[in-house]
Amino acid sequence: MRRLLALLLLLAGGATACTGPDEARIVVTTNILGDVVERIAGDQAKVTVLMKPNADPHSFGISAREANALQTADLVVYNGLGLEEGVLHHVEAAKAQGVRVVEVGARVEPIEYREGDAAGLPDPHFWTDPARVVTATRLLGDEIVAHVDGVDAAVVRERAAAYGKEVAALDAELAGRFARIPAERRVLVTNHHVFGYLAGRYDLRVIGAILPSGTTLASPSASDLASLVTAIEKHRVRAIFADTAQPARLAEVLADEAGLSVRVVGLYSESLSEPDGEAASYLAMMRFNAEAIIGGL
Repeated sequence: MRRLLALLLLLAGGATACTGPDEARIVVTTNILGDVVERIAGDQAKVTVLMKPNADPHSFGISAREANALQTADLVVYNGLGLEEGVLHHVEAAKAQGVRVVEVGARVEPIEYREGDAAGLPDPHFWTDPARVVTATRLLGDEIVAHVDGVDAAVVRERAAAYGKEVAALDAELAGRFARIPAERRVLVTNHHVFGYLAGRYDLRVIGAILPSGTTLASPSASDLASLVTAIEKHRVRAIFADTAQPARLAEVLADEAGLSVRVVGLYSESLSEPDGEAASYLAMMRFNAEAIIGGL
């Protein structure tokens, strides 16, 4: 529709045609996927990322201007599988307007939650497994080439291949580091169920979560917390891992009231940091988290 309006203006003598990469626009919902798309697209397209640094993907909202950007984009990239709860209806509206949208999580062999109130539903947190991000990188390169007019296909494919190699190298690096942890110490307690993919990839076990859910919008019950305390004591857990975007107060209260001697360790599990922060990119985020997890186990 946008290109049709531009053509009509040109024919009417009221505008000059705009071609090439300046015309190409990609909108991405989450900042983690935004970083990946920016690495692939480079200067071939303008990439707009809706989710701000340190935000919660389950609850962030967008402005009317950002909603319009979705509906006038060449390509909309979103995580999907229920992650962007406050933005999904805008994505669906863009799709209804004929915009090409790609739900990345649904196309990288998602796993299901095994327990909690989301048991049996697809887990959207696939980015904690770098191997799936390699798959997503190939997918996104193909989508950009196929649906974003004006990009140089060879450049986009070359950038996607190069970035995929970086992510694969990260995967090998983390595999080696986690493999050195004794099996009995490879247990995680988290703020909510966000590390299922990481656990599966590197042979870790998630033995419990303060919020027994795949979303930060849930609330724990007394029985949930009691069961979690029992698991922590049984496995001699030394740390609870909470997202830096969420207050760690609940984890601290759990430790204090139960008399548990555990630390609360902050991770960037669902959002990147500010550009000058510890997790300004996907690769930096994964390395920061690995370092924090290994230090807390």
